[in-house]
Amino acid sequence: MNPEKDYLAINKNSWNKRTEIHVESEFYDVPSFLNGKSSLNSIELNLLGDIKGKSILHLQCHFGQDSISLQRMGAKVTGVDLSDVSIAKARELAKKAGFEPTFICCDVYDLPAVLTDQFDLVFTSYGTIGWLPDLTKWANVISSFLKPNGKFVFVEFHPVVWMFDDSFRTIGYNYFNTGPIVETESGTYTNREAELVQEYVCWNHGIAEVLTSLLTNGLALKEFQEFNYSPYNCFAGTVELEPKRYRIQHLEDKIPMVYGLVAEKN
Repeated sequence: MNPEKDYLAINKNSWNKRTEIHVESEFYDVPSFLNGKSSLNSIELNLLGDIKGKSILHLQCHFGQDSISLQRMGAKVTGVDLSDVSIAKARELAKKAGFEPTFICCDVYDLPAVLTDQFDLVFTSYGTIGWLPDLTKWANVISSFLKPNGKFVFVEFHPVVWMFDDSFRTIGYNYFNTGPIVETESGTYTNREAELVQEYVCWNHGIAEVLTSLLTNGLALKEFQEFNYSPYNCFAGTVELEPKRYRIQHLEDKIPMVYGLVAEKN
């Protein structure tokens, strides 16, 4: 098997396995979510602004918590994910929550073949672009689904984070996209002791690569922010500064951990 050629099959299998564990995890806390707790963080909420009445395309939606949270805020949401297990769980969760976005099982790059709508907003967040080899193609898909003057809202872990090894003690990876990174992982970020072993393929993408892909596809940068914390406790060696603000303890506030942006379609 050529990992780069077959990355979709490898990653779909990986996320199907992870999802079964994620829906039961304290990390995603489905019971609190069903009781009305939003899964969205202040970073993306501030970038999104008032979305009541807006149509939103949510790319790489996992098992749907953010899609449902957006719909709870008054938006009309379409969520998309590669994992068929994730989409099945998303539909199940949405039915229980009483808010039912449209969910589509599809690879991001193939989406124009199955969806023709245009949206006021395209949204994607936290751990998404690392699964995609070609950001120019990604940005072209985003642009194609935005109405004129529509906005793309994006929040992602900072590429500096992905340079480090798992313990954040040494630089183990290139900041720049030098090709596929093929790894085998035990456990998952919601439970590192979980009885789960899976192969996956990912890519690192620097900030310039992200911004250039958007700019060359007719998306004008309106806002860009960097944050020295993560709202998720998904890395090793973290300390919680305050609720939903985590840093790598020995690195303190010295590295960026998340960035967010808003771009508008010309």
